[in-house]
Amino acid sequence: MASGHLQGRLLKMLVKMIRPKTILEIGTYSGYSTLCLAEGLDEGGVIHTFDINDELEEFTRPWIEQSAFADNIVMHIGDALQLIPSMDIKFDMAFVDGDKRHYADYYATIIPKLNDEGYIIADNTLWDGHVIEQETHDAQTLGIQFFNNMVAADENVEKVILPLRDGLTIIRKKKQLLNS
Repeated sequence: MASGHLQGRLLKMLVKMIRPKTILEIGTYSGYSTLCLAEGLDEGGVIHTFDINDELEEFTRPWIEQSAFADNIVMHIGDALQLIPSMDIKFDMAFVDGDKRHYADYYATIIPKLNDEGYIIADNTLWDGHVIEQETHDAQTLGIQFFNNMVAADENVEKVILPLRDGLTIIRKKKQLLNS
């Protein structure tokens, strides 16, 4: 359930390349991906990480607070879909690795909070190959399939799926031009 070493190194490298000042993470879990993202941040960068499972906080918070990046990480426990809309923050980057059934909802919540030319990185978008199953009743598979189709149809973003581990989709929000 945690990002592996290769994916962690890729996350760090993407942060180094993109140089976001604010990162949103949905799905903290053990905090491994959070720390990898933080490792790539420039000085003053901040990650807001959300996990709905309050039972993990006791396990995860010490890893974050005892890390060299503690000052750059704000851990939120609660439903990201309810908390993010009320935040007065725009993000440069988002990493999505939460409940697969809600990926489309996360996307719809993140896009208005994402700066133009910002990035969303979504994990598990190949879902162990289950995304190509024609007849499935698994809610998580259906959630990822719906998300993938929604992103593929969105002309306001550029996107690519990397077949790394369980699939990593990189999405870049296009610059919105104002009508004259």
